[in-house]
Amino acid sequence: MDMMEKLEILTASAKYDVACTSSGSERKNQAGGLGNAVSMGICHSFAADGRCISLLKVLMTNGCIYDCAYCVNRKSNQTRRAALTPEELADLTMQFYRRNYIEGLFLSSGIMRSPDYTTEQMIAALELLRNTYHFRGYIHVKAIPGADDVLLSRLGLLADRMSVNIELPSQESLGRLAPDKSKSSILKPMSLIKERINENRSDLVKYNHAPRFAPAGQSTQMIVGATPDTDFRILTLTEGLYRKYGLKRVFFSAYTPVVEHSLLPALDTKPPLLREHRLYQADWLLRFYGFQAGELLDEAAPNFNPLLDPKCSWAVNHREQFPVEINRAAYEQLLRVPGIGVRSAQRIVKARRAGALDFAALKKLGVVLKRAQFFITCKGKMLEGLKVSEHTLLRSLMSGQELAALEPPQYEQLTLFDDSDLAALPAAGAAVHKRGDWP
Repeated sequence: MDMMEKLEILTASAKYDVACTSSGSERKNQAGGLGNAVSMGICHSFAADGRCISLLKVLMTNGCIYDCAYCVNRKSNQTRRAALTPEELADLTMQFYRRNYIEGLFLSSGIMRSPDYTTEQMIAALELLRNTYHFRGYIHVKAIPGADDVLLSRLGLLADRMSVNIELPSQESLGRLAPDKSKSSILKPMSLIKERINENRSDLVKYNHAPRFAPAGQSTQMIVGATPDTDFRILTLTEGLYRKYGLKRVFFSAYTPVVEHSLLPALDTKPPLLREHRLYQADWLLRFYGFQAGELLDEAAPNFNPLLDPKCSWAVNHREQFPVEINRAAYEQLLRVPGIGVRSAQRIVKARRAGALDFAALKKLGVVLKRAQFFITCKGKMLEGLKVSEHTLLRSLMSGQELAALEPPQYEQLTLFDDSDLAALPAAGAAVHKRGDWP
């Protein structure tokens, strides 16, 4: 098998792993070296000047000793197998870099022989890149659960970011679909990485030239839709991972049926992309807006409302906390208003020091008044002429795509202003939110 065939197989096998993002770290080039790692981003990201920054996303091998039901690379699946040696991987990365195809590497692998052996092969490849080719670009590597702590520590000194994929959000789901894995085997390397990162920070305070351990931190990925696990369980786990292990990101991947299995959705099932989108929105609220998982969902309403984004849904269900007076509200209160983001909240706090703000000023500061107008007052008054009805509120909070999905084809001009289809929307939306059903 020639190199191009190997590359075709191994890059295709790696496409289901979404746990990669912008680098989050910087490494300046040195004399005799090649490449830089920049904080603007590596994987499908865009720099400030609009330049697309990409990386080679590849597996060392798609052969695996595990038999995870959801994985296209499981040992019982009939698929073409390939493997790269450390020398082939390092040479391939440098050839792509010199041709300006990539600026970094995302490396993962199926389990060859054992977790330790696989990790040793990955270390050998990265040592060639760092020490022989003097490659200074960004490297994101997947830690292998079950590998020895010493090997994982060596791997972290060669990479910018490490990730350990949880894949499934509960031990029950792992037991059914990934019997070779366990919750403890996944969380143990996460804990080790966190400890090494904290130790490294202390070392860097004492010694300027101490080697850096995974300076861009660690991340993980969870598959959405392969199991009956609810959004509440997924979001609660996400919150716990941020708090306990200091993760930089938790990625969500809508399950795409690639193998036939009695415990998995049928092959013709569409990936739950809207559900994935809602989880990313909620993740953003956890990280930047001060929300907690228990505020957004609970056991009675365990899944997100498909009609509204999580922040709007929360605001509609907590109308007693509104309206908020723009000129007096705390920064934390402003963040909870639909239509006000982190930047616009910061601008409001800064601008109102010079004088009271009105609705025209808010628009200039980047506030989306179409949404925010129902939840705020300026100088004690709501927007002049605003008529607050359930139909108007829901119409304004939903995106154009969601509205288009609700409205029927308009065959006659007379139906253009007919709101009869929205009449049942409040009750329907509340019912969906309460039951956690999906249309």
